[in-house]
Parts: sequence; C-alpha cells; structure tokens
Amino acid sequence: MDRSAQRRARSAPPNAEASTAERDWRDVYEKLEVAIKVRHYSPKTLKSYRAWTRKLYGYVRPRAPATLTNEDVKAFLSHLAVEKHVSASSQNQAFNALLFLFRHVLEKEFGQIEGVVRAKRKPNIPTVLSRQEVDRVIAELGYPYDLVAKLLYGCGLRLFECLKLRVQDVNLDMMMLTVHDGKGKKDRTVPLPQTLRTEINLQLEQVAHVHQADLAAGYHGTFLPSALNLKYKNAAKELVWQWLFPAKTLTVVPDTGEHRRFHLHESHVQKAMKQAVQQSRIRKRASAHTLRHSYASHLLQANYDIRTIQELLGHSDVRTTMIYKHTIPSVSIKDAKSPLDL
Repeated sequence: MDRSAQRRARSAPPNAEASTAERDWRDVYEKLEVAIKVRHYSPKTLKSYRAWTRKLYGYVRPRAPATLTNEDVKAFLSHLAVEKHVSASSQNQAFNALLFLFRHVLEKEFGQIEGVVRAKRKPNIPTVLSRQEVDRVIAELGYPYDLVAKLLYGCGLRLFECLKLRVQDVNLDMMMLTVHDGKGKKDRTVPLPQTLRTEINLQLEQVAHVHQADLAAGYHGTFLPSALNLKYKNAAKELVWQWLFPAKTLTVVPDTGEHRRFHLHESHVQKAMKQAVQQSRIRKRASAHTLRHSYASHLLQANYDIRTIQELLGHSDVRTTMIYKHTIPSVSIKDAKSPLDL
C-alpha cells in the first residue's frame, strides 16, 4: 500500500475490520506494559515505548498488528526522518522500541532493517559550567535542592540516580556512594566529596526524623523496587530503605488507599535549578544535568584518565565519554620530546 492509499485508509469511515484492529492494538499496549514490567524496565522506558507503538499504529492504521512486517518498520523509520524531521536519537529510540515490540510482544523475527533513511546526527557538545559558575548556582538554591545539586556535581550523578538514593546507599565511613539501577540497570560506586560529610550526615538525621514521624502516623512505608515489598514484608518501614531525599508529603496509592513516602520529584529540582541559574545571571543554558557534564569536564581538565571518568559516569561506551574532550581547551605540543625530558 503506497503512502496516499494509507492516508485514504486512515480517513475512511470506521468499519468492522477497523474496530477489530483497534481491539488488537489495545491488547498490544497491555502486553507491552506487562513485558516491560516483567523485565523491571523503568517507567520512563514504558512511557517511551508505548508512545512509539502508538505512533506506529497511527502510521499503519487501520491495519492489525499481526499484519506488520519489517517493511512497515523501515517505512515508518524513514517517515520519521524525512517527513517528521526527528533527531537521530529519536529515530534510534523508535527503532529500539519497535525492536522490543516485535520480539517480546508480537513475537516475530525482526530480521535486518536495511535501507532506512537515517536522520542526520548533529554534534552535540554539552554545556559546561566553570567551577565559579557552579558555586554561584548552588548559592542560589535552598534546602534540599542545594545538597542535590552538590551531589550531582560532586559525584557526577544523573538526576534520577540522585533522587533514587536510599539511606543504605550512603557509606560515610568509606565516603562512598552506591548508585543502584543507573542507566541500563547498571550499579556503580563513586567517591563522596569530603566537603559534604557534615551536610550528608545532617540529611540522614533529617530522614530519620521524618521516618519516625511517619511511623508514628501509621504510614505504610516507602515505595520499594520490584517485588521486594512482597519478599520482605517489613522492609518498606525500615530506615535503611528510606529515600535520602524524601518527598514533602505522603502519596496515596489509588488501588489500595495506602499512604507511602516517595522521593523528591525531579520536576521540583528542575524548577529550582532554572530559577537558580536565572538568579545567578549566568549566560548559559544550564539544567540539573549540566552539573553532571561539568563534573566530567572538570575531571578531564584535571588530567583524569578517560576510562576512569567513563566508570565514574556509568557509560557503557567510552565514545560517549569522549564527547567531553570538546569541552576543554586542546593542548598541542609542537616539538616532539623524549619521555626522559618531560
């Protein structure tokens, strides 16, 4: 079916075949959600994959999911690049979503996808703040956003990694921080800045105070990862499982009516960061993630090994880390020297 025929089919009046296809697609969305939750993928992944599945349906509508082929995927990906002008990263995200859809929901062989028009990848050099600019931004932040920002910059954390920290992830004796379920579901450890020892200790005391108040009020505990709430019945009320940055209010779970404590919402941090950047009069577009970029760039500027920075950031591929080489001045040595003379 050519492009014009597809458009006519989408605008045609509904019929029995279309209604059946819509029901089949609703089943696909449900199976997709189950497949992602079984594999313990993040809610963001579910939201993204579901969105791309809906866009694919809008493109092939009113066809049923069982009739999809590799050619449909190839046409859809090319459509995104040519007509929708999506970025290369968005096209790759769509590809990963549809790969998952075919393999784990439709249970079809995906095969080779060749001949797709590729979206142009533009070099994206991250914005980096100087150390003085970092200090100016943090100075404009109030509690608890100032400590969040210090951990983002001081440990090179992604925002969601920072907000998902729990009491047991902080080791003040060894001054180490354990990051669980980072991007790609990977764990890693990073050193804690010595200058934050007192602030982190005070934050842990504040968490313990909030926890005691929650227990006295009869709350049902914090939100636990995966199925730990079923495996360890009392874990949700244990101090070690409480968030390092708890939300200001309890959350009511719609299905059960339980009152549980979630962590500080990332949108609140982003809003506080935006205001702090404006108030500090920095002439750069900076966000919470800019602090992580600055961490990597400053380590590289201090002559840290690129592989070490890769591990600290939790990058799977060193090529991702190499982008930070573009954020520092290049140094060229015109005259070759012997290592003995260096």
